[in-house]
Amino acid sequence: MNMPVSILEEALTHWKDTRDGLIEEVLVLPAGKFDFRPAPEVRTVRELVRHILEVAMMMTGELTREDTDFHRAPWPKLLKMHAGPAYQAESKSDFVKLLRSQLKDGTQRFRAMGEIGMLQLITNFDGTRGSRLAWFWGGVAHESHHRGQLTVYARCLGIEPALTRAIRGG
Repeated sequence: MNMPVSILEEALTHWKDTRDGLIEEVLVLPAGKFDFRPAPEVRTVRELVRHILEVAMMMTGELTREDTDFHRAPWPKLLKMHAGPAYQAESKSDFVKLLRSQLKDGTQRFRAMGEIGMLQLITNFDGTRGSRLAWFWGGVAHESHHRGQLTVYARCLGIEPALTRAIRGG
């Protein structure tokens, strides 16, 4: 395994690992179950994966701008400004393809921003100041959180989650 050579590369490596795990959880869910929701008030599988993508696309779009501004528009409009492809995806294969391509595009854009750019301070949604990199780590945590939800969805459907399968060597 190659060791990351910078703080940014370490973060990007962790994002890739998180996203790859998320994709594995999506892959264990049958395409015919993408409209499954475990309770009336929660997102379906499709809605949850779309949400993950729209936040990742907004994160990438805003954090890689020289003029990052999370107050550029209200939250729903800010998502729509960056996440057009997420709203076009419908099938399981569309979502998996988009999860992969968004990671590749995002990684390239963050590398182009560079480590110095990612360490610059921005204003967060709540008005506090923090680095782009700190916000990025929140985005990675967001994906990890929702991966956990997908494992619960799988269990509700009687499917063994990908991570459980991997741990037991299956």
